[in-house]
Amino acid sequence: MFSVERNMSHMRNNFVFGILLLLLLTTSCNQRANTYFEKKLTFPDILTSDQKVKLSAYIVPTQRQYAWQQLELTAFIHFGMNTFTGKEWGDGNEDPALFNPTDFNAEQWVTVLQQAGFKMIILTAKHHDGFCLWPTQTTSHSVAASPWRNGQGDVVREVSEACNKYDMKFGIYLSPWDRNAESYGDSPRYNELFVKQLTELLTQYGAIDEVWFDGANGEGPNGKKQEYNWERYYNVIDSLQPGAVKANMGDDVRWVGNENGLGRETEWSVTPLYPEINESVRSENERLNISHTAEDLGSRELIKEAKTLYWNPSEVDVSIRPGWFYHPEEDDKVKSLSQLIDIYFQSVGMNSVLLLNVPPDTRGRIHENDAERLRQFGNYLSTLFENELLIDGEMEWKARTGASREYMVRKGETINTVMLQEDIRKGQRVESFTVEGWINNEWSSLTEGTTIGYKRLLHFGDVVPEKIKVTIHGTRDISHILKVGAYYAPPLTTDQK
Repeated sequence: MFSVERNMSHMRNNFVFGILLLLLLTTSCNQRANTYFEKKLTFPDILTSDQKVKLSAYIVPTQRQYAWQQLELTAFIHFGMNTFTGKEWGDGNEDPALFNPTDFNAEQWVTVLQQAGFKMIILTAKHHDGFCLWPTQTTSHSVAASPWRNGQGDVVREVSEACNKYDMKFGIYLSPWDRNAESYGDSPRYNELFVKQLTELLTQYGAIDEVWFDGANGEGPNGKKQEYNWERYYNVIDSLQPGAVKANMGDDVRWVGNENGLGRETEWSVTPLYPEINESVRSENERLNISHTAEDLGSRELIKEAKTLYWNPSEVDVSIRPGWFYHPEEDDKVKSLSQLIDIYFQSVGMNSVLLLNVPPDTRGRIHENDAERLRQFGNYLSTLFENELLIDGEMEWKARTGASREYMVRKGETINTVMLQEDIRKGQRVESFTVEGWINNEWSSLTEGTTIGYKRLLHFGDVVPEKIKVTIHGTRDISHILKVGAYYAPPLTTDQK
Protein backbone atom coordinates (compact mmCIF):
# COMPACT_ATOMS: atom_id res chain seq x y z
CA MET A 1 0.00 0.00 0.00
CA PHE A 2 2.76 2.42 0.97
CA SER A 3 4.58 1.70 -2.30
CA VAL A 4 1.44 2.38 -4.35
CA GLU A 5 0.78 5.66 -2.54
CA ARG A 6 4.36 6.73 -2.97
CA ASN A 7 4.26 5.98 -6.71
CA MET A 8 0.97 7.88 -7.09
CA SER A 9 2.47 10.83 -5.20
CA HIS A 10 5.52 10.74 -7.46
CA MET A 11 3.28 10.74 -10.54
CA ARG A 12 1.25 13.68 -9.19
CA ASN A 13 4.45 15.63 -8.48
CA ASN A 14 5.72 15.03 -12.01
CA PHE A 15 2.38 16.12 -13.44
CA VAL A 16 2.28 19.31 -11.38
CA PHE A 17 5.91 20.03 -12.26
CA GLY A 18 5.18 19.54 -15.95
CA ILE A 19 2.20 21.91 -15.79
CA LEU A 20 4.37 24.51 -14.00
CA LEU A 21 6.99 24.34 -16.72
CA LEU A 22 4.41 24.65 -19.49
CA LEU A 23 2.90 27.68 -17.76
CA LEU A 24 6.35 29.21 -17.54
CA LEU A 25 6.84 28.70 -21.26
CA THR A 26 3.47 30.12 -22.31
CA THR A 27 2.68 32.98 -19.91
CA SER A 28 3.64 36.62 -20.36
CA CYS A 29 7.09 38.00 -19.68
CA ASN A 30 5.96 39.81 -16.54
CA GLN A 31 4.45 36.67 -15.05
CA ARG A 32 7.35 34.38 -15.76
CA ALA A 33 9.98 36.86 -14.60
CA ASN A 34 9.54 35.68 -11.01
CA THR A 35 9.82 31.95 -11.70
CA TYR A 36 13.32 30.53 -11.37
CA PHE A 37 14.97 27.21 -10.56
CA GLU A 38 17.79 27.36 -8.03
CA LYS A 39 20.88 25.34 -8.90
CA LYS A 40 19.18 22.40 -10.66
CA LEU A 41 16.44 21.57 -13.14
CA THR A 42 15.52 18.07 -14.35
CA PHE A 43 13.46 18.14 -17.53
CA PRO A 44 10.26 16.13 -17.86
CA ASP A 45 10.05 14.10 -21.07
CA ILE A 46 7.17 16.21 -22.40
CA LEU A 47 9.39 19.16 -23.35
CA THR A 48 10.65 19.96 -26.83
CA SER A 49 14.29 20.80 -27.47
CA ASP A 50 13.52 24.50 -27.87
CA GLN A 51 11.57 24.55 -24.62
CA LYS A 52 14.54 23.04 -22.80
CA VAL A 53 16.81 25.78 -24.13
CA LYS A 54 14.37 28.47 -23.01
CA LEU A 55 14.04 26.92 -19.56
CA SER A 56 17.84 26.89 -19.19
CA ALA A 57 17.58 30.69 -18.96
CA TYR A 58 15.64 30.36 -15.69
CA ILE A 59 18.22 28.35 -13.76
CA VAL A 60 19.89 30.61 -11.21
CA PRO A 61 22.55 30.37 -8.48
CA THR A 62 21.83 29.76 -4.83
CA GLN A 63 22.60 32.65 -2.52
CA ARG A 64 25.91 31.08 -1.50
CA GLN A 65 26.89 30.54 -5.15
CA TYR A 66 26.04 34.15 -5.97
CA ALA A 67 28.02 35.45 -2.98
CA TRP A 68 30.96 33.29 -4.07
CA GLN A 69 30.87 34.66 -7.64
CA GLN A 70 31.02 38.21 -6.32
CA LEU A 71 34.35 37.51 -4.60
CA GLU A 72 36.07 37.40 -8.02
CA LEU A 73 39.58 37.00 -6.53
CA THR A 74 40.42 34.16 -4.12
CA ALA A 75 43.80 32.80 -3.04
CA PHE A 76 45.08 29.25 -2.66
CA ILE A 77 47.71 28.68 0.02
CA HIS A 78 49.76 25.53 -0.57
CA PHE A 79 51.79 25.17 2.61
CA GLY A 80 52.80 22.01 4.43
CA MET A 81 55.34 19.20 4.46
CA ASN A 82 56.22 19.73 0.79
CA THR A 83 57.36 23.26 1.64
CA PHE A 84 60.24 21.74 3.61
CA THR A 85 61.06 18.72 1.43
CA GLY A 86 61.09 20.50 -1.93
CA LYS A 87 58.49 18.10 -3.37
CA GLU A 88 55.19 18.78 -5.04
CA TRP A 89 53.63 15.47 -4.01
CA GLY A 90 54.95 13.88 -0.84
CA ASP A 91 54.90 10.11 -0.27
CA GLY A 92 53.47 10.20 3.26
CA ASN A 93 56.61 8.86 4.96
CA GLU A 94 58.10 12.26 5.83
CA ASP A 95 59.30 12.87 9.38
CA PRO A 96 56.99 15.42 11.09
CA ALA A 97 60.14 16.99 12.56
CA LEU A 98 60.83 18.47 9.11
CA PHE A 99 57.91 20.86 9.49
CA ASN A 100 59.36 23.85 11.31
CA PRO A 101 58.64 27.33 9.88
CA THR A 102 61.00 29.85 11.42
CA ASP A 103 58.87 33.00 11.25
CA PHE A 104 55.29 31.90 10.68
CA ASN A 105 52.96 34.86 10.19
CA ALA A 106 49.40 34.21 8.97
CA GLU A 107 48.53 37.89 9.29
CA GLN A 108 51.22 38.71 6.72
CA TRP A 109 49.51 36.33 4.27
CA VAL A 110 46.14 37.94 4.81
CA THR A 111 47.28 41.56 4.62
CA VAL A 112 49.42 41.02 1.49
CA LEU A 113 46.54 39.28 -0.30
CA GLN A 114 43.85 41.64 0.93
CA GLN A 115 45.75 44.70 -0.24
CA ALA A 116 45.95 43.06 -3.68
CA GLY A 117 42.16 42.71 -3.81
CA PHE A 118 41.71 39.09 -2.75
CA LYS A 119 38.59 38.24 -0.73
CA MET A 120 39.23 34.68 0.48
CA ILE A 121 42.07 32.34 1.42
CA ILE A 122 41.79 28.58 0.88
CA LEU A 123 44.38 26.70 2.96
CA THR A 124 45.72 23.21 2.21
CA ALA A 125 44.84 21.77 5.61
CA LYS A 126 46.05 18.39 4.33
CA HIS A 127 47.76 17.51 1.05
CA HIS A 128 48.29 14.05 -0.48
CA ASP A 129 51.10 13.24 1.96
CA GLY A 130 48.53 13.16 4.77
CA PHE A 131 50.35 15.66 7.03
CA CYS A 132 47.69 17.67 8.88
CA LEU A 133 48.22 21.34 9.65
CA TRP A 134 46.03 21.11 12.73
CA PRO A 135 46.38 18.87 15.81
CA THR A 136 43.88 16.26 14.67
CA GLN A 137 42.71 13.34 16.79
CA THR A 138 42.74 11.08 13.71
CA THR A 139 46.49 10.66 13.15
CA SER A 140 49.86 11.39 14.72
CA HIS A 141 51.08 12.70 11.34
CA SER A 142 50.38 16.35 12.14
CA VAL A 143 51.78 19.60 13.47
CA ALA A 144 51.40 18.19 16.99
CA ALA A 145 54.36 15.87 16.27
CA SER A 146 56.53 18.69 14.88
CA PRO A 147 58.95 20.99 16.74
CA TRP A 148 57.06 24.08 15.52
CA ARG A 149 55.53 25.94 18.48
CA ASN A 150 56.87 23.05 20.62
CA GLY A 151 54.16 20.81 19.22
CA GLN A 152 51.42 23.21 20.32
CA GLY A 153 50.95 24.93 16.97
CA ASP A 154 47.85 24.96 14.78
CA VAL A 155 48.25 26.47 11.31
CA VAL A 156 44.55 26.20 10.54
CA ARG A 157 43.63 28.13 13.67
CA GLU A 158 46.15 30.91 13.11
CA VAL A 159 45.05 31.39 9.50
CA SER A 160 41.39 31.28 10.48
CA GLU A 161 41.93 33.88 13.21
CA ALA A 162 43.93 36.13 10.89
CA CYS A 163 41.18 35.95 8.27
CA ASN A 164 38.59 36.77 10.90
CA LYS A 165 40.64 39.70 12.21
CA TYR A 166 40.94 41.29 8.76
CA ASP A 167 37.48 40.32 7.49
CA MET A 168 38.85 37.87 4.92
CA LYS A 169 36.81 34.80 4.04
CA PHE A 170 38.37 31.43 4.87
CA GLY A 171 38.23 28.08 3.10
CA ILE A 172 39.94 24.72 3.38
CA TYR A 173 41.39 22.14 1.02
CA LEU A 174 41.34 18.64 2.49
CA SER A 175 42.93 16.08 0.20
CA PRO A 176 40.83 12.91 -0.07
CA TRP A 177 43.97 11.05 -1.13
CA ASP A 178 46.10 10.28 1.92
CA ARG A 179 49.40 8.48 1.37
CA ASN A 180 50.10 8.24 5.08
CA ALA A 181 46.81 6.75 6.34
CA GLU A 182 47.06 3.02 6.96
CA SER A 183 43.31 2.69 6.30
CA TYR A 184 43.44 4.26 2.84
CA GLY A 185 42.14 1.69 0.35
CA ASP A 186 39.96 0.06 2.99
CA SER A 187 37.13 2.28 1.82
CA PRO A 188 34.68 2.15 4.78
CA ARG A 189 37.45 2.63 7.36
CA TYR A 190 39.13 5.47 5.54
CA ASN A 191 35.83 7.23 4.84
CA GLU A 192 35.21 7.21 8.59
CA LEU A 193 38.64 8.79 9.19
CA PHE A 194 38.10 11.37 6.47
CA VAL A 195 34.69 12.35 7.81
CA LYS A 196 36.22 12.79 11.27
CA GLN A 197 38.91 15.08 9.83
CA LEU A 198 36.31 17.03 7.89
CA THR A 199 34.15 17.34 11.00
CA GLU A 200 37.05 18.65 13.06
CA LEU A 201 37.78 21.34 10.48
CA LEU A 202 34.15 22.33 10.11
CA THR A 203 33.39 22.58 13.85
CA GLN A 204 36.54 24.00 15.46
CA TYR A 205 37.51 26.98 13.27
CA GLY A 206 34.50 29.23 12.87
CA ALA A 207 32.86 29.97 9.53
CA ILE A 208 34.20 28.06 6.54
CA ASP A 209 33.29 29.67 3.22
CA GLU A 210 34.60 27.11 0.72
CA VAL A 211 35.53 23.44 0.95
CA TRP A 212 37.78 22.43 -1.93
CA PHE A 213 38.28 18.81 -3.01
CA ASP A 214 40.21 17.36 -5.89
CA GLY A 215 39.64 13.89 -7.27
CA ALA A 216 43.18 12.59 -6.71
CA ASN A 217 42.95 8.89 -6.02
CA GLY A 218 45.42 6.04 -5.69
CA GLU A 219 45.92 2.62 -4.24
CA GLY A 220 46.19 2.13 -0.53
CA PRO A 221 48.71 -0.06 1.33
CA ASN A 222 46.38 -2.99 0.67
CA GLY A 223 46.70 -2.48 -3.09
CA LYS A 224 43.05 -1.45 -3.44
CA LYS A 225 41.76 1.81 -4.85
CA GLN A 226 39.90 3.94 -2.34
CA GLU A 227 36.21 4.59 -3.07
CA TYR A 228 35.26 8.01 -1.76
CA ASN A 229 31.78 8.52 -0.29
CA TRP A 230 31.13 11.92 -1.84
CA GLU A 231 27.44 12.05 -0.95
CA ARG A 232 28.35 11.56 2.71
CA TYR A 233 31.03 14.26 2.54
CA TYR A 234 28.47 16.65 1.01
CA ASN A 235 25.99 15.91 3.79
CA VAL A 236 28.61 16.63 6.45
CA ILE A 237 29.47 19.99 4.88
CA ASP A 238 25.86 21.03 4.35
CA SER A 239 24.90 20.13 7.91
CA LEU A 240 27.91 21.74 9.63
CA GLN A 241 28.72 24.68 7.33
CA PRO A 242 25.62 25.41 5.22
CA GLY A 243 27.13 28.66 3.99
CA ALA A 244 30.18 26.96 2.41
CA VAL A 245 30.39 26.31 -1.31
CA LYS A 246 31.71 22.88 -2.31
CA ALA A 247 34.27 23.23 -5.07
CA ASN A 248 35.93 21.16 -7.78
CA MET A 249 34.65 17.72 -6.80
CA GLY A 250 31.85 19.55 -5.02
CA ASP A 251 28.45 20.39 -6.47
CA ASP A 252 28.53 24.22 -6.19
CA VAL A 253 31.64 25.20 -8.17
CA ARG A 254 33.44 23.36 -10.97
CA TRP A 255 37.07 23.24 -12.04
CA VAL A 256 37.64 25.13 -15.29
CA GLY A 257 39.61 22.19 -16.75
CA ASN A 258 43.22 23.44 -16.72
CA GLU A 259 45.74 24.89 -14.27
CA ASN A 260 47.01 27.64 -16.57
CA GLY A 261 44.60 30.40 -15.63
CA LEU A 262 42.59 30.09 -18.85
CA GLY A 263 38.81 30.31 -18.99
CA ARG A 264 36.71 29.44 -22.00
CA GLU A 265 35.83 32.01 -24.63
CA THR A 266 32.25 30.78 -24.18
CA GLU A 267 31.75 30.02 -20.47
CA TRP A 268 28.28 28.91 -19.41
CA SER A 269 27.43 28.60 -15.74
CA VAL A 270 24.38 26.54 -16.74
CA THR A 271 25.63 23.11 -17.79
CA PRO A 272 24.70 19.42 -17.63
CA LEU A 273 28.16 18.68 -16.20
CA TYR A 274 28.12 17.31 -12.66
CA PRO A 275 31.03 15.96 -10.60
CA GLU A 276 31.40 12.22 -11.04
CA ILE A 277 30.46 11.14 -7.55
CA ASN A 278 28.67 7.94 -8.59
CA GLU A 279 28.17 5.61 -11.54
CA SER A 280 24.93 7.21 -12.76
CA VAL A 281 26.62 10.61 -13.04
CA ARG A 282 29.61 9.08 -14.80
CA SER A 283 27.30 7.36 -17.29
CA GLU A 284 25.39 10.56 -18.03
CA ASN A 285 28.59 12.56 -18.57
CA GLU A 286 29.84 9.83 -20.90
CA ARG A 287 26.55 9.84 -22.81
CA LEU A 288 26.86 13.58 -23.38
CA ASN A 289 30.64 13.29 -23.98
CA ILE A 290 31.43 16.01 -21.46
CA SER A 291 34.06 16.47 -18.78
CA HIS A 292 35.70 19.39 -17.00
CA THR A 293 38.10 19.75 -19.94
CA ALA A 294 35.42 19.80 -22.67
CA GLU A 295 35.26 22.98 -24.73
CA ASP A 296 31.46 22.92 -24.94
CA LEU A 297 29.65 22.74 -21.61
CA GLY A 298 26.51 24.74 -22.31
CA SER A 299 25.59 25.10 -25.98
CA ARG A 300 22.03 24.79 -27.28
CA GLU A 301 22.88 21.45 -28.87
CA LEU A 302 24.16 20.07 -25.56
CA ILE A 303 21.15 21.33 -23.61
CA LYS A 304 18.77 19.68 -26.06
CA GLU A 305 20.39 16.31 -25.28
CA ALA A 306 20.60 16.82 -21.51
CA LYS A 307 18.24 15.39 -18.92
CA THR A 308 19.30 17.70 -16.07
CA LEU A 309 20.97 21.10 -15.94
CA TYR A 310 22.86 22.66 -13.04
CA TRP A 311 24.06 26.10 -12.05
CA ASN A 312 27.71 25.06 -11.87
CA PRO A 313 30.07 28.05 -12.36
CA SER A 314 33.75 27.92 -13.22
CA GLU A 315 36.71 28.43 -10.89
CA VAL A 316 40.10 29.04 -12.53
CA ASP A 317 43.06 27.81 -10.49
CA VAL A 318 46.67 28.68 -11.30
CA SER A 319 49.86 29.25 -9.32
CA ILE A 320 51.84 32.49 -9.21
CA ARG A 321 54.95 30.28 -9.54
CA PRO A 322 55.70 27.22 -11.70
CA GLY A 323 55.07 24.96 -8.68
CA TRP A 324 52.21 24.84 -6.22
CA PHE A 325 54.49 24.67 -3.18
CA TYR A 326 57.37 27.02 -2.43
CA HIS A 327 60.77 26.19 -3.95
CA PRO A 328 63.66 28.66 -3.51
CA GLU A 329 64.91 27.97 -7.04
CA GLU A 330 61.65 29.52 -8.31
CA ASP A 331 62.13 32.87 -6.55
CA ASP A 332 62.96 34.50 -9.88
CA LYS A 333 60.11 32.74 -11.73
CA VAL A 334 57.15 34.54 -10.20
CA LYS A 335 54.65 35.39 -12.93
CA SER A 336 55.03 38.88 -14.39
CA LEU A 337 52.39 41.57 -13.94
CA SER A 338 51.49 41.19 -17.60
CA GLN A 339 50.86 37.47 -17.12
CA LEU A 340 48.69 38.07 -14.07
CA ILE A 341 46.63 40.71 -15.87
CA ASP A 342 46.12 38.34 -18.81
CA ILE A 343 45.01 35.65 -16.35
CA TYR A 344 42.59 38.09 -14.72
CA PHE A 345 40.98 38.92 -18.07
CA GLN A 346 40.74 35.22 -18.95
CA SER A 347 39.21 34.20 -15.62
CA VAL A 348 37.26 36.96 -13.86
CA GLY A 349 36.78 38.54 -17.28
CA MET A 350 35.32 35.31 -18.65
CA ASN A 351 32.58 34.59 -16.13
CA SER A 352 34.78 32.76 -13.62
CA VAL A 353 36.39 33.28 -10.23
CA LEU A 354 40.21 33.33 -10.09
CA LEU A 355 41.84 31.06 -7.50
CA LEU A 356 45.50 32.18 -7.51
CA ASN A 357 47.94 30.02 -5.57
CA VAL A 358 50.53 31.90 -3.52
CA PRO A 359 52.83 29.46 -1.63
CA PRO A 360 54.49 30.72 1.58
CA ASP A 361 58.18 29.93 2.06
CA THR A 362 59.98 27.95 4.78
CA ARG A 363 59.78 30.94 7.12
CA GLY A 364 56.00 30.72 6.90
CA ARG A 365 55.72 34.03 5.04
CA ILE A 366 54.79 35.07 1.51
CA HIS A 367 58.13 35.70 -0.19
CA GLU A 368 59.07 39.29 -0.95
CA ASN A 369 59.02 38.67 -4.73
CA ASP A 370 55.49 37.30 -4.63
CA ALA A 371 54.34 40.07 -2.28
CA GLU A 372 55.72 42.76 -4.57
CA ARG A 373 54.05 41.24 -7.64
CA LEU A 374 50.74 41.05 -5.78
CA ARG A 375 51.10 44.69 -4.78
CA GLN A 376 51.63 45.65 -8.42
CA PHE A 377 48.66 43.50 -9.47
CA GLY A 378 46.31 45.09 -6.95
CA ASN A 379 47.45 48.61 -7.81
CA TYR A 380 47.00 48.01 -11.54
CA LEU A 381 43.45 46.72 -11.15
CA SER A 382 42.56 49.62 -8.86
CA THR A 383 43.90 52.09 -11.41
CA LEU A 384 42.07 50.33 -14.25
CA PHE A 385 38.61 50.27 -12.66
CA GLU A 386 38.60 53.35 -10.42
CA ASN A 387 37.79 55.69 -13.32
CA GLU A 388 34.47 54.77 -14.96
CA LEU A 389 34.36 56.45 -18.37
CA LEU A 390 30.72 55.80 -19.25
CA ILE A 391 28.14 58.29 -18.03
CA ASP A 392 25.10 56.02 -17.95
CA GLY A 393 26.29 52.41 -17.82
CA GLU A 394 24.60 51.29 -14.61
CA MET A 395 20.98 51.35 -15.75
CA GLU A 396 19.56 47.83 -15.97
CA TRP A 397 18.59 46.90 -19.51
CA LYS A 398 16.17 44.16 -20.52
CA ALA A 399 17.40 43.16 -23.96
CA ARG A 400 15.78 40.91 -26.53
CA THR A 401 17.66 39.37 -29.44
CA GLY A 402 18.62 42.18 -31.84
CA ALA A 403 18.28 44.97 -29.27
CA SER A 404 20.87 47.74 -29.00
CA ARG A 405 21.63 50.43 -26.47
CA GLU A 406 23.95 53.42 -26.70
CA TYR A 407 26.07 54.75 -23.82
CA MET A 408 27.77 58.13 -23.66
CA VAL A 409 31.53 58.25 -23.05
CA ARG A 410 32.96 61.09 -21.01
CA LYS A 411 34.09 63.77 -23.43
CA GLY A 412 37.58 63.35 -24.86
CA GLU A 413 38.36 60.17 -22.89
CA THR A 414 40.39 57.31 -24.35
CA ILE A 415 39.06 53.79 -23.75
CA ASN A 416 40.45 50.34 -24.53
CA THR A 417 38.43 48.06 -22.23
CA VAL A 418 34.74 47.33 -21.84
CA MET A 419 32.92 45.37 -19.17
CA LEU A 420 29.48 43.78 -19.42
CA GLN A 421 27.53 42.10 -16.65
CA GLU A 422 24.29 40.15 -16.57
CA ASP A 423 22.15 39.95 -13.47
CA ILE A 424 22.76 36.23 -12.99
CA ARG A 425 20.15 36.17 -10.22
CA LYS A 426 17.77 36.22 -13.21
CA GLY A 427 19.73 33.65 -15.22
CA GLN A 428 22.55 33.61 -17.75
CA ARG A 429 21.09 34.24 -21.19
CA VAL A 430 23.28 36.17 -23.64
CA GLU A 431 24.77 34.04 -26.43
CA SER A 432 26.44 36.73 -28.57
CA PHE A 433 26.99 40.49 -28.63
CA THR A 434 29.01 43.24 -30.31
CA VAL A 435 30.37 46.58 -29.12
CA GLU A 436 30.82 49.54 -31.48
CA GLY A 437 32.21 53.03 -31.01
CA TRP A 438 30.93 56.29 -32.55
CA ILE A 439 34.13 57.69 -34.03
CA ASN A 440 34.34 60.39 -36.74
CA ASN A 441 30.56 60.35 -37.16
CA GLU A 442 30.27 56.64 -37.86
CA TRP A 443 30.01 53.38 -35.98
CA SER A 444 33.25 51.38 -35.84
CA SER A 445 33.54 47.83 -34.52
CA LEU A 446 35.45 47.63 -31.23
CA THR A 447 34.98 44.06 -30.04
CA GLU A 448 32.57 41.14 -29.85
CA GLY A 449 31.86 38.18 -27.63
CA THR A 450 29.63 35.21 -26.94
CA THR A 451 28.61 34.67 -23.31
CA ILE A 452 28.57 37.37 -20.65
CA GLY A 453 27.38 35.86 -17.37
CA TYR A 454 28.49 37.51 -14.14
CA LYS A 455 31.24 39.52 -15.85
CA ARG A 456 32.82 39.81 -19.29
CA LEU A 457 35.90 41.94 -19.96
CA LEU A 458 37.24 42.72 -23.42
CA HIS A 459 40.36 44.66 -24.39
CA PHE A 460 41.00 46.44 -27.70
CA GLY A 461 43.14 49.22 -29.17
CA ASP A 462 42.94 52.77 -27.82
CA VAL A 463 40.00 54.78 -29.19
CA VAL A 464 38.27 58.08 -28.31
CA PRO A 465 34.59 57.53 -29.11
CA GLU A 466 31.76 59.90 -28.28
CA LYS A 467 29.61 56.92 -27.34
CA ILE A 468 29.54 53.15 -27.59
CA LYS A 469 26.75 50.84 -28.70
CA VAL A 470 26.12 47.34 -27.37
CA THR A 471 24.01 45.00 -29.52
CA ILE A 472 22.70 41.69 -28.22
CA HIS A 473 22.65 39.38 -31.23
CA GLY A 474 21.57 36.20 -29.46
CA THR A 475 19.85 35.51 -26.14
CA ARG A 476 17.91 32.54 -24.77
CA ASP A 477 15.20 34.82 -23.41
CA ILE A 478 15.02 38.46 -22.40
CA SER A 479 18.47 39.17 -20.97
CA HIS A 480 19.02 41.33 -17.91
CA ILE A 481 22.10 43.49 -18.51
CA LEU A 482 23.10 44.82 -15.11
CA LYS A 483 26.02 47.04 -16.09
CA VAL A 484 28.09 48.20 -19.04
CA GLY A 485 31.41 49.91 -18.30
CA ALA A 486 34.28 51.44 -20.25
CA TYR A 487 37.82 51.96 -18.98
CA TYR A 488 41.38 52.77 -19.94
CA ALA A 489 43.95 50.10 -19.15
CA PRO A 490 47.37 51.81 -18.93
CA PRO A 491 50.19 50.19 -20.91
CA LEU A 492 52.68 48.08 -19.03
CA THR A 493 56.33 49.04 -18.86
CA THR A 494 59.00 46.71 -20.19
CA ASP A 495 59.96 45.39 -16.77
CA GLN A 496 56.29 44.63 -15.95
CA LYS A 497 55.98 42.33 -18.93
